[in-house]
Amino acid sequence: MKSSSKVMTGIILAAIASTVWGISGTTVQFISQNQNIPAPWYLSTRTIIAGTILLIISLILYGKKTFDIFKSVKDTMHLLLYAVFGLMANLLTFYMAIQTGNASAATVLQYLSPLFIVLGGIFIKKQKPLSSDMIAFIVAMLGVFLSITKGDFTQLSIPMESLLWGIGSGITAAFYVVLPKPIANDYPPMVILGWGTFISGILFNLNNPVWVGTPKITGTLVASIATVIVLGTIIPFGLLLYSSRYAPSDVISIMDALQPVVTAILSVVFLGLKLEFIEILGIILVIIAIYVLQRGRTNAEKVEQVKIDK
Repeated sequence: MKSSSKVMTGIILAAIASTVWGISGTTVQFISQNQNIPAPWYLSTRTIIAGTILLIISLILYGKKTFDIFKSVKDTMHLLLYAVFGLMANLLTFYMAIQTGNASAATVLQYLSPLFIVLGGIFIKKQKPLSSDMIAFIVAMLGVFLSITKGDFTQLSIPMESLLWGIGSGITAAFYVVLPKPIANDYPPMVILGWGTFISGILFNLNNPVWVGTPKITGTLVASIATVIVLGTIIPFGLLLYSSRYAPSDVISIMDALQPVVTAILSVVFLGLKLEFIEILGIILVIIAIYVLQRGRTNAEKVEQVKIDK
């Protein structure tokens, strides 16, 4: 049993991680819209720099063990699947959802990833849904509709293109969580993320090298991209690694709710986004839905474990 002080430490670390991810989302909107940076160049630059930094950190922490993952063909294939269909796909869809819409709506749609994971289990693996799953699905859909329609179901408050990219972001965020699971217990998370990001950077650069279509480099652009790399990748991931040592995963996952809240607040304050009460209500409903979903799944796992122990 973890002591209350250690659990609180884990909660604080997870809360900081979600907060800086929220800041990163707002910064991405500033880059994509205010700076009008094309997606191919941004993605090539962000991933190759972040991947290089993460691998350097991995080498410092784990030395030659950083390369152990390539000793197994099967593990290497899992890593490639994670890099392409998890990391690359999620970064692309999230950026396009923001560029064609706004960070607040994109973050809310990406926050639905746990729901997509459960739906995948129901329809692909034929798992029996829990009553909490159904409640969460209904509440989440109501929240999304309120967020993207402002209560008027005859029109969207964001372009249809942004909505589709946002849904894609939620689905690929689910891939981001599920795809590395087969290798998650065999290698340090920093190693998996480092190689996944670096491989993504190489592939993005094959499509659009960082020296092609380079925008005008300004201090603002450099600071913005540095913010996304540090606050969107390195710091939050490190904090989550440490938070898991102090608090249970179900407690940590609740702190994820801070991300869409922080992004919405910062978008209003710094980017001039106008949110109506009905949109705020929609965001709250989505957060509640994901909480109900995760809590229901956690309780079901605990009950199942008790049956096994007996």
